[in-house]
Amino acid sequence: MKVTKQNGRQFILTSFFFIFFLCILASINQIRFGSWLKFGRCKSPFHSHNSSSPNFLRENSSSNDIRILLGILTLPDQYHRRHFLRLIYGTQSPVGAKVDVKFVFCNLTKEDQKVLVSLEIMRYNDIMILNCKENMNKGKTYTYFSSLPEMLNEENKPYPPYHYVLKSDDDTYFRLANLVESLRVLPREDLYYGYVIPCPSMDPFNQYMSGMGFLVSWDIVEWIRVSDIPKTHLEGPEDRVFGEWLRDGHRAKNRFNAKWSMYNYPEPATRCTHELWPETVAVHLLKTQEKWIRTLSYFNVTKDLKPSKLYHIP
Repeated sequence: MKVTKQNGRQFILTSFFFIFFLCILASINQIRFGSWLKFGRCKSPFHSHNSSSPNFLRENSSSNDIRILLGILTLPDQYHRRHFLRLIYGTQSPVGAKVDVKFVFCNLTKEDQKVLVSLEIMRYNDIMILNCKENMNKGKTYTYFSSLPEMLNEENKPYPPYHYVLKSDDDTYFRLANLVESLRVLPREDLYYGYVIPCPSMDPFNQYMSGMGFLVSWDIVEWIRVSDIPKTHLEGPEDRVFGEWLRDGHRAKNRFNAKWSMYNYPEPATRCTHELWPETVAVHLLKTQEKWIRTLSYFNVTKDLKPSKLYHIP
């Protein structure tokens, strides 16, 4: 009987030292073993905090996932187009990246919009409503980019919230896996990426990137918010104006021309078009259902459809 009690005491003592060891290990590595220990969480006493800046969580050096915000500028009444694009992007799962697709428009103006858009937000949570009046060339792009830091920078969330922010039209089809692969080797600061204008040019420093879809790194987004250069130059073709901001502000020293992986739909043929091909990142000017279907069929987007007794699709 004494041997049994002695063994019990040794077991308790050994367990105590084992738990103490785990707590010390947690302190060293700043890891919480709350799910292992029933006696409470072991918190590291060596927690540093810089009171001069927001407590944003910096990037985890062990993670190479790229964070991309794909903002599709559209109009509140384009309900069917948004539902269609949800199908297009909801079935894409690029490896090694987190891509959030958001539909972006200005303030709602009609009663039916307030009801239907609110339902969309409740169901999909993929809409951003900017504080502006709908416009084509009077600052909507500026409002989009300049609003993002206040919307997205949050304490105790990764910083930056996105490495890249993309502005796209709702008649552009992005193939997310190819987009991610093209970005993987590029800088995550001071980057301006897209289809350079004019069409024959291959020089990304020539003029500006086409409105079919262009991307910038997060530091440029924050610069747009605080700089006086965009604020005093809002009107005009917005994609050209955007390029002029970067030129006047001596920004975007890292530029990438994604031509010819980005292009306009093949028909009608112009200097900005070519045939669909596997290396495609984006196809623009998909103005009709027929063009969308031809494009999606070419890329065989339904190849992963699993067989089932519930349907028969030849």
